[in-house]
Amino acid sequence: MRCLPVLPIGASPQVSPTPSGVAGSHALGTFDVLVAAGYLLGIVAIGLLVGVRHRRRRGEASEYFLAGRSLSWRTIGLALFATNISTVHLVSLAQAGFDTGLLSGNFEWMAALTLVMLGLFFAPFYVRSGIATLPDFLERRYSRVCRDWLALVSVVTAVVIHIGFALLTGGIILEAILGIPMLISLGVLCVMTGLYTVVGGLLAVVITESIQTVVLLIGAAVITAAALWQLGGTAAAPGGLDGWANLHAVLAREGAVDKLSMLRPHGDPDGMPWYAVFLGYPVLGIWYWCADQTIVQRVLGARDETHARQGPIFAGLIKILPVFLFVLPGLLAFALFRDGRLDLGALQNADGAIDSKGVYASMITGLLPAGVRGLLVAALMAALMSTVSGALNSISTLVSYDLVKRFRPEFGDRQLVRVGRTAAGLALVAAVALVPVLDRFESVFSGINQLIGHVAPPITAVFVLGVFWRGASSRGAAVTLVGGSLLGAVVFAVGKLVPGSPLDRIPGGFMMVAFWLFVVCVLLQVVASRLLPDARSARVELVWERPWTPLRLAGRSRLGDPRLLSALLLLVMALLYSVFR
Repeated sequence: MRCLPVLPIGASPQVSPTPSGVAGSHALGTFDVLVAAGYLLGIVAIGLLVGVRHRRRRGEASEYFLAGRSLSWRTIGLALFATNISTVHLVSLAQAGFDTGLLSGNFEWMAALTLVMLGLFFAPFYVRSGIATLPDFLERRYSRVCRDWLALVSVVTAVVIHIGFALLTGGIILEAILGIPMLISLGVLCVMTGLYTVVGGLLAVVITESIQTVVLLIGAAVITAAALWQLGGTAAAPGGLDGWANLHAVLAREGAVDKLSMLRPHGDPDGMPWYAVFLGYPVLGIWYWCADQTIVQRVLGARDETHARQGPIFAGLIKILPVFLFVLPGLLAFALFRDGRLDLGALQNADGAIDSKGVYASMITGLLPAGVRGLLVAALMAALMSTVSGALNSISTLVSYDLVKRFRPEFGDRQLVRVGRTAAGLALVAAVALVPVLDRFESVFSGINQLIGHVAPPITAVFVLGVFWRGASSRGAAVTLVGGSLLGAVVFAVGKLVPGSPLDRIPGGFMMVAFWLFVVCVLLQVVASRLLPDARSARVELVWERPWTPLRLAGRSRLGDPRLLSALLLLVMALLYSVFR
């Protein structure tokens, strides 16, 4: 199902003016187009400039794939955030905010917990191991079979989850706003993004991602502020600083005050009780933030261990913002709609229900004045381009180091870089081809998390046990990776093909399915490791001596100590949860 109403080629959906005078035209003015086009060309120029400035070293594999291991904690944090946030978040989190309130914000705030784990437990281990890819780590810790399997899964998930879904939502919303057919807009953005990504490597990616993070946050803040201002005042005279108070009043009047709650009780109709959040999310989050090449590659490019540890914690701090900048606008749109201040008539289905997937596009065109809309279009392109560029770079790294290098060990750096660039181009073509297939998901955000919920458990189990348990054997890990992945595929297929299956009645939905799959994978690896132990213990140096050993690693300075920064971040998250519980 398309995430926004299907438009005729060249047509733009129209939203009638609301009683309060909110305009609904989806046409962009000349200045808007100039802002968006100028931003697009500027980002490409910066990315290419980075590639040209490093032309003397770009043939070196370490320089191209890992930015010469020169990234600072600020760059790493911004790049982690930018790679994570895509048009999927902008569109789908606003949709979720409209439908269920702040509930889906748990995916953002719980990320702080797993980013702390990345910074304190995994990042220093990866840096000290000197690995170039995460499959490389699995081979050193376990076996070649584990490396090959993770490399294959990582490439597929990067193409489908990181690139495919990002292109889908980006193309849909740009089609809705600009009136340009999806494939044309995607073609232009893919060529532009692929150009500087292929030429400049990881350094070009992270520098452009840092810029795009700032643009994205500014654009999202503008639409949040515009919605709050519009909700202020009265329906007859909208606009004021009391938007938050009016939000509470509208939700109370509609009997929807629970939309402001992040932690829901058992049996909540939205299907994500508090225990599903705290049990299920870490399974998804550890794979995504600590064991996915697309994300962790930024950490592997750190200039030293301190920056590798501080970068994820900085990213965790930034992850506080999406609840207020991406989820809250959807809730504000709900209040504006219920209060008669935002007309969403163009999104009404035949039965009169609102197709909330188009809420974000309607807010851009219905709340923002001409000139400012171009900034939001630029922010949407920033979200799309940063995610795609990061995934392309990780794919090129995986293919070069983990697949080609195995069969052609005589390949030098320049040949590996050439292979990586070719792989990135082919991956981009494959992702575009997958867009029509992915377009069949009714909810993009739910579709992504369901896929992750069935892919992540075996990988999370193998990494956690591999880093913290000396008894985890290579054959036990191989059995868990292959067997757990096949089990996840079967469970996913049953859930999709068998309506009314017992899986549909599990409290907590796909989050608890992910948790129980993780439990099965842990038990499987423990049993298999006991039955199939390694013949020798040569790999134990790739395991922390004790689970708390990383907590003894001091920072370079007292105020910059990652342990202190992590404690402060977790304290802030606890306070936020106490306010929005």
